[in-house]
Amino acid sequence: MQQYKPSGFRILPPVVKNLLIINGLMFLATLALRKYNIDLINILGLHYPGAPNFRIYQFFTYMFLHGGWEHIIFNMFALWMFGNVMENVWGGKKFLLYYILTGLGSAVVYIIWIHISLTPNLDMLQQIISHPTADGIQQYFHEYGFRIGEYNSIISQQDINTFNKNVTLLANGSASGDILQQIATFLSNYRTEMINQMIVIGASGAIFGILLAFGMMFPNTVIYLYFAIPIKAKWFVLGYGLLELFWGFDNRPGDNVAHFAHVGGMLVGLLIIFYWKKRGRFYGTEI
Repeated sequence: MQQYKPSGFRILPPVVKNLLIINGLMFLATLALRKYNIDLINILGLHYPGAPNFRIYQFFTYMFLHGGWEHIIFNMFALWMFGNVMENVWGGKKFLLYYILTGLGSAVVYIIWIHISLTPNLDMLQQIISHPTADGIQQYFHEYGFRIGEYNSIISQQDINTFNKNVTLLANGSASGDILQQIATFLSNYRTEMINQMIVIGASGAIFGILLAFGMMFPNTVIYLYFAIPIKAKWFVLGYGLLELFWGFDNRPGDNVAHFAHVGGMLVGLLIIFYWKKRGRFYGTEI
């Protein structure tokens, strides 16, 4: 297929330029406001629905936040590299619509995946909280472990110390009904905080959607992986997508990357592109 070359090509078209500026400013604001104990990631990052800090607007605001320099540099480089080509092809209005829709779709897919993977854990916790038994508590610890270090912002050190003593009594087989109820109360706070700490941020979902669009429009364009290894865009996109899918299911310990958000951005982008192709609007600026 012959590559489409837009007229009036601009190195940095307006939507990409403004997205770069907004993401940069939000990142700097996140760093600066931490000094005043204002956590923008907690306020604007996407929480799991049902969490105390969940707000519906977070489905939109999460995509303008980043957790560190490596995170934002990688995303903004990809936005510049592939986004400016797609905006020049599609025009600003169509490109922005695609960017926002893939970002929103990425969030929805990620939340669905988290819900599916987390439900057994939460259901078991809720059963223990409602009807605490020694066997039930021990079974939960055996199946899911206990990561109090990650979810202790609403739990005092005194409560943690009391909990540890109660768990020792439980392990020794000498836990009374009152102790089981204390453990259940502690686990109720733990459950709430575990949900509340599940936050996704970043433009990656929209970026992966743009990457997919670039691969479908310019499949034979050569991309230099690590600036050295030549690979056609179609194989790069396919390989990267399959890797993200594998990493998502692999669920490696310590991996804090939202792989299914990346897959979600590609999936929603694919649906949009199929729709536009059916209407004959994939290669033009019209929506």
